[in-house]
Amino acid sequence: MKPMTRIEALKYLKSVQGWRLSGKSIYLETKFRDFRQAMRFIVGVGRIAEAENHHPDICLYSWNRVRLTLSTHAISGLSVNDFIVAAKINRLRG
Repeated sequence: MKPMTRIEALKYLKSVQGWRLSGKSIYLETKFRDFRQAMRFIVGVGRIAEAENHHPDICLYSWNRVRLTLSTHAISGLSVNDFIVAAKINRLRG
C-alpha cells in the first residue's frame, strides 16, 4: 500500500475535527480540566489503539495537555486507518 498524498490526506482531515496534518502524520492537541481527566482520555485512547491494532504516539505534558500523533509506520505515511482511529478517538472527546 502507498501512503496518501497530501491532497488525499487533506480531504480525509475534514472528517476528523481538531486533527492537523504535519508532514507524514496527523496530530491532535487537547487540554483537559485536570490530570485525572487527561489520564482517563489516554487510557481510552489505549483501548481503541489495542482494539484497532494501530497505536498513536502519546505525549502528556503540562499535567493536563495531551498530544496524539498518528501515522502508518509500515508505509512511512498516512493511510485510511489513521483517520479511522482518529475518528474513534474523537468520540472520546465528546
